[in-house]
Amino acid sequence: MINLKEVTKVYQNEGISVRAVDGVNLNVEAGEMVFIVGRSGSGKTTLLSLIGGLTRPTAGGVLIDDVELECLNDKKLSAIRNKKIGFIFQFASLIPTLSVIDNVRLPMIFGEERRGNYEGARELIEKVGLSEKIMSYPSQLSGGEQRRVAIARSLMNKPEIILADEPTGDLDEETEREIMHLFREINKEGTTLLIVTHSSELAVEAGSLYMMSKGKLTQEG
Repeated sequence: MINLKEVTKVYQNEGISVRAVDGVNLNVEAGEMVFIVGRSGSGKTTLLSLIGGLTRPTAGGVLIDDVELECLNDKKLSAIRNKKIGFIFQFASLIPTLSVIDNVRLPMIFGEERRGNYEGARELIEKVGLSEKIMSYPSQLSGGEQRRVAIARSLMNKPEIILADEPTGDLDEETEREIMHLFREINKEGTTLLIVTHSSELAVEAGSLYMMSKGKLTQEG
């Protein structure tokens, strides 16, 4: 499903080349739950951006279902991101002026069905345990509740893949366990999950575990 071949991403900073991702090879099968663990600055977020088509590699190839992302124009790339991939960013990134249900249905508003799907959004909000908060605004939610809304939003277009960047990084231990339980349930339903984190403790949830350091990726036994 996800295949990376010698993927490298180099950034130029005041004449200095920084290899954020350095010759990474990765193969993720459909239905897997994969964790990538590494310290801040190891290249995890850049790698996730490459897999999601948010960033183009300097060298190498990123393939989703045998389609090489670098060969697609912006319109086709956006279509793949909208239909196949759900993103959960490091922070919930909810729009403060929109209610919970409108935040959740955003991906569909910007997709082909521009009217959005209220019933589908409502079902997802119930799935993440926030049915009583459906008309609340982000400022009225706790950090954990905001993260649940972000998870529901990532599922709105029924993606085959969820990419999560430090999804529990700013949460307390109890809320972290609740979010991980949600991820396990989502994975059991057949969604492929790729989660990057600095916490090795979360890796016990992993079907496959990788470590990232200085842009290089290694698989753990």
